[in-house]
Amino acid sequence: MPQTLRKLVGTVALIALVVLYALVATAVAVARLADAPAWAHLLYFLATGLLWVVPAMLVVRWMLRPDER
Repeated sequence: MPQTLRKLVGTVALIALVVLYALVATAVAVARLADAPAWAHLLYFLATGLLWVVPAMLVVRWMLRPDER
């Protein structure tokens, strides 16, 4: 697959990843943290706010891989 096509597919995948991840993280927070103290909310959103970077890094690494000859 040429790099330009990988970049297009990767961009769409990153947008979908961020949207779905945000929806799932928020739904879990609403379901589990409704009566939790503020520090639990802070820790949860700090962890989930950083955790999406791992799969995003993998997608970006795949997108930037040079073309095979």
